[in-house]
Amino acid sequence: GNPKVAAYVLRRPRTLWLLSMVMTACACPKVCHCSDRNGVVVQCTSRNLESIPTNLPKDTVVLLLSSNRIRHITREAFADLHRLRELDLSQNAIENVEVGAFQGISESLRTLDLSNNHLSGLPKDTFAKLHARVRLSDNPWHCECSLQEVLRELRLDPETVNEVSCYSSVQEEYIGQSVIQVLDSGINFCNFHHKTTDVAMFVAMFGWFSMVTAYIIYYIKHNQEDARRHMEYLKSLPSTSHISKDYDTASSVV
Repeated sequence: GNPKVAAYVLRRPRTLWLLSMVMTACACPKVCHCSDRNGVVVQCTSRNLESIPTNLPKDTVVLLLSSNRIRHITREAFADLHRLRELDLSQNAIENVEVGAFQGISESLRTLDLSNNHLSGLPKDTFAKLHARVRLSDNPWHCECSLQEVLRELRLDPETVNEVSCYSSVQEEYIGQSVIQVLDSGINFCNFHHKTTDVAMFVAMFGWFSMVTAYIIYYIKHNQEDARRHMEYLKSLPSTSHISKDYDTASSVV
């Protein structure tokens, strides 16, 4: 706010650089190391982190979080890092990534590394509008329809694309095979999913029909049994003609 101080800083480029470094250091999370090289590089590798650090510098362009113990990536985890170009989350224990996790950086991000984690599946819109080249290799992927839909929207890293393999699958013959190669061969997990759903619906409808049929049979048998007992009860009653004769005899005597 002081014009003399501002003029002094402008005449001293080194002073300006030092001031920038101090401001960067103040904004840097304690567990990480930050450096300024045409934008802030935040180094948080191998720090035993279990979550994404908070208060990251807003002008971060590279964020390195590999070799930690992060398990979940929450919605808008990087929303304030609008200049982020490279994000390394490899070699963690990530099990799920929420939809909207990359909201705010989808336009700027160029590289995203999620390799060597514990991912078996992802919601369909996890990478919505993301333009980055993505690494997904060495995860225990379950090959089915939703994974196919996720991969359809991605730019997979060409160097590791064939290392995205089926750890499990809705069709056992594809376990251990490259997901992309399976899909390129013409396999459509979504068609298989629909067939499985149709079969399940048929089984459910058949079960419902069987229950209704069994109830109707029980109802009829129960009514028949009630009718039989009612008839036996009626038969056990004195007949009307016999009662009439007894009444006539009594009247004659009188």
